[in-house]
Amino acid sequence: MYETTYLRAASLAEAVDWLREHDEARPLSGGMTLIPTLKQRLAAPSHLIDLTRLDELRGIDVQGDTLQTLHIGALMKHAEVAASPVVREAIPALAHLASLIADPQVRNRGTMGGSVANNDPAADYPCAVLALNAHVITSSQRRIPADEFFIDTFETALEPAELVTAIEFAIPRRAAYAKYRHPATGYAVAGVFIAQYDDAIRVAVTGAGASVFRWLDAEAALREDLSEAALASISIDRATLPDDDNASASYRAHLIETYTRRALQALLAS
Repeated sequence: MYETTYLRAASLAEAVDWLREHDEARPLSGGMTLIPTLKQRLAAPSHLIDLTRLDELRGIDVQGDTLQTLHIGALMKHAEVAASPVVREAIPALAHLASLIADPQVRNRGTMGGSVANNDPAADYPCAVLALNAHVITSSQRRIPADEFFIDTFETALEPAELVTAIEFAIPRRAAYAKYRHPATGYAVAGVFIAQYDDAIRVAVTGAGASVFRWLDAEAALREDLSEAALASISIDRATLPDDDNASASYRAHLIETYTRRALQALLAS
């Protein structure tokens, strides 16, 4: 690792001030991506701003009366989301997704905010954020819609020195997530999250592109007929998918179509 200065923030305001003061500073929460990156000398931040003691970035609750949302603080760990009775009651599929992330060590250190802000193309949480029509709440008091938040590989709509403080999920009628896990890392080679609302069906795919994306053809087909038969008539464009050491484009297409059916089966059984 390169030499760096460690700072522990006592408040969100202090963390933001330090990030503005030091252009090459990086925030640190769970460190599940940042620390390995530092060890491999792929990043050399001048300062590490530790956010882990900021209680204002924690908490899980349901907000609103008529249009309810599930509010989850950015520092909530994957294991906490998976075990939360509030999450299990409001969006069981989100708790299930959190339980599938990587391994127990990662689930007990990694945070939702860190995962969403990092936007790894094979991460699980971005798939839920996009399918569940969530808003990303930031330290600048912005509420960024999921459809506008994820830009490209490891790129989001966050501005410099802007932090994710919470995620607000629109609670669906029902939802489901299914993924094919990489055998070594637990990341999604392909993962599909389906959410059903009174007026919409949203289908998000992770692990199969430069960034998480919505499969609009599947959404259109399922709006017309919420059944496996509707998926039989569509296929995903192989030309849009990556071809790499983890999977060929053709195999990824097969996985997306297969795990979309499995997610739909789980949704219909819920």
